[in-house]
Amino acid sequence: MAYSIAQVAEKTGLSVYTLRYYDKEGLLPFIQRTERGNRSFTDEDLEWIGLINCLKGTGMSVKQIRDFIALCIQGDETLEERRQIFIEQRERVLEQIEAMQQHLKRVEHKIQFYNQACAAYQKQRDEKEA
Repeated sequence: MAYSIAQVAEKTGLSVYTLRYYDKEGLLPFIQRTERGNRSFTDEDLEWIGLINCLKGTGMSVKQIRDFIALCIQGDETLEERRQIFIEQRERVLEQIEAMQQHLKRVEHKIQFYNQACAAYQKQRDEKEA
């Protein structure tokens, strides 16, 4: 099935601008164009866009994604390189998760602090009113 850029934007939650940017940056080398020059997306293109979003969400740069796509275009002789890219990205994601867990602990500590401070303040106000 063929989708317009507006349909893809709706399906993916990305803006039309973002999809055009991805195309301009070489992240969507497989999309076809209609006779009028409009982009025409397939279900496979939607899968690629999902992968691109995943990789961007893990902090991979546009250049790194473009390099990965270039390896995909080269074919199966680059399978090991592509696997290694994902292994390295997984390590970066795990490091990010660990850092976020540390941040979460600190935020939770502050919530506990403010819970106690609010309770003490309320108790003090209640005692003054009594």
